[in-house]
Amino acid sequence: MLVIKRIPIPALIGIVLTMLFVLAAIFAPWIAPHGNAEIVSDVPWEPMSAAHWLGTDNLGRDLLSRMIYGARITLFIAVLATALSFSLGAILGFSAAVFGGWFDTLLSRLVDLLMSIPTLIMALVVLSVLPSNLVTLILVMGVLDSTRVYRLSRAVAVDINVMDYVEAAKLRGEGSGWIIFREILPNALSPLVSELGLRFIYAVLFLSTLSFLGLGVQPPDADWGGMVKENKDGIVFGIGAALIPAAAIAALAISVNLVADWVLNRTTSLKGGRG
Repeated sequence: MLVIKRIPIPALIGIVLTMLFVLAAIFAPWIAPHGNAEIVSDVPWEPMSAAHWLGTDNLGRDLLSRMIYGARITLFIAVLATALSFSLGAILGFSAAVFGGWFDTLLSRLVDLLMSIPTLIMALVVLSVLPSNLVTLILVMGVLDSTRVYRLSRAVAVDINVMDYVEAAKLRGEGSGWIIFREILPNALSPLVSELGLRFIYAVLFLSTLSFLGLGVQPPDADWGGMVKENKDGIVFGIGAALIPAAAIAALAISVNLVADWVLNRTTSLKGGRG
């Protein structure tokens, strides 16, 4: 109880909402009233009732069940894409700062080339020629987003690389791996943690955009963005089935950012060394 009391109310709200989304994703097969693609009504867009708490979608499927399974797909893809982008971007960014020279120049120009092309256009081109599956989707999202992480990681690592304790490690004969993971990484956590929340939400929004355009998660599965696409025609008739997954995306974005801000405030800021 004492630990909970120390957590600010906005952060506590963010933690609770985020955990609800995560638990729904993990236990989707056990808590969803119906199957993901099971048609439970002959009437599309049936209103909310005791039998269907959120009503039904455009094909008569239980919308609550679709939302729960959609949380699993959305979080699964977004988490893996964010992990890939941070692993790839941070390691390459730190390496470029430590090695410098032609390695830094080559990587930086390659990243500049990728960033000069709008991310959505690049993703649409790549996904239109590659097989439509989750692995391809995660790889494309992770690689394209790693360019942003690379720029941040390199900028932070360049400043840390000239600190006295890093120079002392080099004089001791420590290798590049030691310097990257034991000297630079711990002191770069604050800006990276702050960026982590933003990148995760960006991955969720990016996935939703791709699914809305038809190149994301393929039917009968659907993430929340795909569910917005499936039910968007009902808005014309005053049916809010498309607004429910849209509200879930917004709630997830707000809750994760609240948690990320709290974690950032608890981490040690970068102030020129470890002391």
